Amino acid sequence: MRKDGAAAASVSGNTVGKVFLCFETKPLVATLLALTLVMVIWNLQPYYENILSAASRCSASVPFSPTPTMPSLPITATSLAEKKKKKMEEKLTTTDPNKRLFSAYGNAAALFVQMGAYRGGPRTFAVVGLASKPIHVYGRPWYKCEWISNPNNNNNRSSSLKAKAYKMLPDWGYGRVYTVVVVNCTFNVTPNEDNAGGKLILYAYYGESPKRYEKITALEEAPGSYNESKYRPPYQYDYLYCGSSLYGNLSAARMREWMAYHAWFFGESSHFVFHDAGGISAEVEAVLEPWVRAGRVTIQDIRAQAEYDGYYYNQFLVVNDCLHRYRHAANWTFYFDVDEYIYLPDGNTLQSVLNEFSNNTQFTIEQNAMSSVLCLNDSSTRNYSREWGFEKLVFRDSRTKIRRDRKYAIQAKNAYSTGVHMSENVIGGTLHQTETKIRYYHYHNSITVHEELCRVLLPMSAKNNITWFNNLPYVYDDNMKKLIPTIKDFERTSIGSVHLFS
Repeated sequence: MRKDGAAAASVSGNTVGKVFLCFETKPLVATLLALTLVMVIWNLQPYYENILSAASRCSASVPFSPTPTMPSLPITATSLAEKKKKKMEEKLTTTDPNKRLFSAYGNAAALFVQMGAYRGGPRTFAVVGLASKPIHVYGRPWYKCEWISNPNNNNNRSSSLKAKAYKMLPDWGYGRVYTVVVVNCTFNVTPNEDNAGGKLILYAYYGESPKRYEKITALEEAPGSYNESKYRPPYQYDYLYCGSSLYGNLSAARMREWMAYHAWFFGESSHFVFHDAGGISAEVEAVLEPWVRAGRVTIQDIRAQAEYDGYYYNQFLVVNDCLHRYRHAANWTFYFDVDEYIYLPDGNTLQSVLNEFSNNTQFTIEQNAMSSVLCLNDSSTRNYSREWGFEKLVFRDSRTKIRRDRKYAIQAKNAYSTGVHMSENVIGGTLHQTETKIRYYHYHNSITVHEELCRVLLPMSAKNNITWFNNLPYVYDDNMKKLIPTIKDFERTSIGSVHLFS
């Protein structure tokens, strides 16, 4: 019995062991298979990416018949790549705390911001713009020019001309985030000589390597637009005014007076270009509008320049754009501000002075600094509020042998770039000793004053004596005041009655 029982027990034990082995092996095998499948899918990720990208290319280029909608993959190749990248970053962060990652957001200063591109002659072009100042201070960016012509009647293929580019930085280090760049492109032969049209391409390189660059279509000429006669005299105007950026709360009264005076001073064969950087309000525009209608004034809206942090509302950029935009529009181009008045002493005429200076490319003009607060109390019944600014501001700073800012005029056809006070990139000479021939009166800090200018009234004795004010000596100077009747008559006959002011 014991033996049989033992045998029975032995058989029963083997059966239980087999059953237990069956139940333990299946989950183990299933688990191993699942892990193997996951590893295979993970290692085949590049293969899936290739399949997906190939399928995308095929679907874009080869038409196919509609097929039943297939269920989407639970995990796309893109999400797998992103997860892999995230996992690697987490690994770097956790395994090496000293391994630093740099995350960039937004945009840095642009390599080149074009404002204008102009043909400066049969074989030369100028591209005017801004560029990242740190790139030019610490790097070596450079430029290359190419002219691609349109197919002409004799040849259906376009041709290409290439030229080295010469860059100029005319703001001489005054730039901020951006600095001004003028790129000159001069070709060995005349581009578009057949007048079939074409385009100027500017290549802007980030550094010495020619591999990283931006390709910019700087200028396009339509078929038939090239006219060689535009680049030689006679020019459209005798004199052109290029104004710097106008900003701030400008006084419409002062702008009206300035415009009337200089329209008279330069005569009928002259034109004025203003650049509105936010300073031409509705009131200022109203006093300039009659001159715009008369064809004497052009107002250019440059408010978008505020996006680019350059020196003083990008005035170096503005004067260079004006130089090249109107390079062959006038014999002489003048640069000065709207609180400054050009004056000819001792009976000189503008034509005789410029004829005398014509052998020079440019000449500078010395300043007569005027007080913007001192007036003469010469009548108890005088209504100063109805007088023009340069009619009542008659006291001049009499200091000598000090350096004062100068403004200038230039024969633009001989200039490659320019500045606010003069140009250093010209062909020809510069004349400085011009004080006996031409000067300018500067009414500093008066252009934004909307209230009464006469804030300090001096006695009649001040006409014959030196007046000390804020530790500066002033003398009486009524040269501009004497011209007031002539200027007011000229304004009335030129544009009619202006009712905004007296």
